Amino acid sequence: MRFPALAAIALLMATVASAQTTTPWDYEGKRGALVWAKLDPAFKACSQGHEQSPIDIRGAHLNKNLQPIEFHYIAGPVTMEHNGHTIVVHVDPGSYIVADGVRYDLVQFDFHHPAEEPVNGKLTDMDVQLLHRSADGKLAVVVVRLAEEVGNPNAVLATLWEHLPKTAGQTMKVTDLVSPGGLLPTDRGYWTYIGSLTTPPCTVGVRWFIFEQELSLSRDQLRAFGALFEVNSRPLQDTHGRRIEANE
Repeated sequence: MRFPALAAIALLMATVASAQTTTPWDYEGKRGALVWAKLDPAFKACSQGHEQSPIDIRGAHLNKNLQPIEFHYIAGPVTMEHNGHTIVVHVDPGSYIVADGVRYDLVQFDFHHPAEEPVNGKLTDMDVQLLHRSADGKLAVVVVRLAEEVGNPNAVLATLWEHLPKTAGQTMKVTDLVSPGGLLPTDRGYWTYIGSLTTPPCTVGVRWFIFEQELSLSRDQLRAFGALFEVNSRPLQDTHGRRIEANE
């Protein structure tokens, strides 16, 4: 039984890798977010899609049929990668969520400065986006918004930031046990909508879950990330009439 499981994991990682691109892009400047669609035909959804992310979270409709997300995260070693756009934390297989009866396996999580998801027009200082994939290839992103509180560090970030890779292409192995669950708020109320990846190729059909409760990070933690990425968040996109729902 072990070999089919390993094969499935390998296929999962290969699929994630295939969604990435070698065409250079940036958040600002000549290769910035406003011209992504012109850089590569594979990026056309970045300007033509009507389900692009991020969007302003406002006017959410309460849907009492939405169930709490089940989190089944396990602690383990991780690999941190500076990919030139953010810090990506690659996790070992085994962590997953269940949302609307669908299992999504946690693949990786990364960070944006400032946060990409405003609530009623207000952005927090950073966010962490946890990317999940179902067995049939559907994507789900869980977002935790992070706000600076002087002298109040985030425990998970404290472990990760000791190993921050400083240059593009650099990776760092973290042998300490890192639990993605430590990045989750105690109140699991969320907003949800259908959107896209916020980096090229801007793949659509992504289920977004944004937690209502914010978490804190210290000023030193914020500055350490900001020193590497002054701005690495995509501008707001048009909702095109999409419905935003809240589970509570």
